[in-house]
Amino acid sequence: MNIGGIVHSNSAGNTDNWKGDAAPDGSCEVSYDKTHGVVLTWSGTAAPGEPCYPFNTAYTNFFDDVLYKTAFWNDGTIRNNALFEFDSRCPGSSYIRQIEAALKSMDNSLLQQKNCTWAFLGDERELKEAKRYLFWTSLNTNEVGAGEQIPVLIQTGDGKYYVSETTTGERTKKSEPHKGEKYIAVSEQITSRIEYKKFLKADAQYSSLTEAYDAYVKALAKDEYKGVREKCS
Repeated sequence: MNIGGIVHSNSAGNTDNWKGDAAPDGSCEVSYDKTHGVVLTWSGTAAPGEPCYPFNTAYTNFFDDVLYKTAFWNDGTIRNNALFEFDSRCPGSSYIRQIEAALKSMDNSLLQQKNCTWAFLGDERELKEAKRYLFWTSLNTNEVGAGEQIPVLIQTGDGKYYVSETTTGERTKKSEPHKGEKYIAVSEQITSRIEYKKFLKADAQYSSLTEAYDAYVKALAKDEYKGVREKCS
């Protein structure tokens, strides 16, 4: 949850800027602390049970159920492409339109969250599943701007999850429609396959989408990302 740049998840507990539990029929007191800024103090008791996420956690396989369902993936359009990038902020992209059409089979998945930015990247060649990546951030990168460091949740083509950091990069659309229009991608241009390794740290690997999302929310709440949070609040 992001309220005025204050980011919190159910699993985070009390923080410098968030006290108590937001619950039905409760209330929120807004105060200001000289050291930590705005503080939200909630009255209410969180209902017991499973953690609540803003997306439907049943949808986790975004390669088999989304990317690999598109026509361009199956008709040879990008065959033997060792470095593809399909960024959701690319305006008028036929690839993005097909990916979004495949996403319609899902209901409120992670990739369908309002203002989020995602990108499929990697190696299309046969037997290279482990070298394909999905980068996701809750931030609208067009609002963040280029050259900014942001946290990202990563899913690999072989089912691993990581939380890492990228630097946003400016792109220029090379074809019609919207030829020449600039947009901000989730990462700077990656020009070689080996560059992906720097995003996949063993100490930031997680066993499930929900576990990775919890870690992503904690990362986003760090002071170092206050500027990009405020741009998107």
